[in-house]
Amino acid sequence: MKNFDIEEVRDFIRNTSDSTKIYIGADSYRYRDKNDKWQAMYTVAIVVHYDGNRGCKVFGEATSEVDYDRRHDRPSFRLMNEVYKASQMYLDLFDAIGEQHCEVHLDINPDEKHGSSCVIQEAVGYVRGLTGVIPKVKPNAFAASIAADKFPSL
Repeated sequence: MKNFDIEEVRDFIRNTSDSTKIYIGADSYRYRDKNDKWQAMYTVAIVVHYDGNRGCKVFGEATSEVDYDRRHDRPSFRLMNEVYKASQMYLDLFDAIGEQHCEVHLDINPDEKHGSSCVIQEAVGYVRGLTGVIPKVKPNAFAASIAADKFPSL
């Protein structure tokens, strides 16, 4: 598993300018382990965009957990775990973020023809209620759908 030191991330954010933007996203995928049990690989990515107009640094953490989802066509349990992890990361970094622009990105497609739409209302409501931030969803959620999605393979 890939992990980061949360204090290192906080210090990094604190040492950036007020115009730096922070994006937090989470993603997951299912796989079978060597015992033929379903697991979920969760990745949380933090994208720190220098001054909001230059390069960025990406921090990421990947963890594997048992996937209890019994219905593979409506993956609500796993998707909501992504939401919980992104929200918790926001709370863990809240003091370091201060007044800087910060967004929470969810790898959820609001279009009903996609399975992830099954949790759109719950997910947006959870993030908004817990953090006060209105989260971005696909196609505007690059920290989840690109950064967190690609992180385990980096």
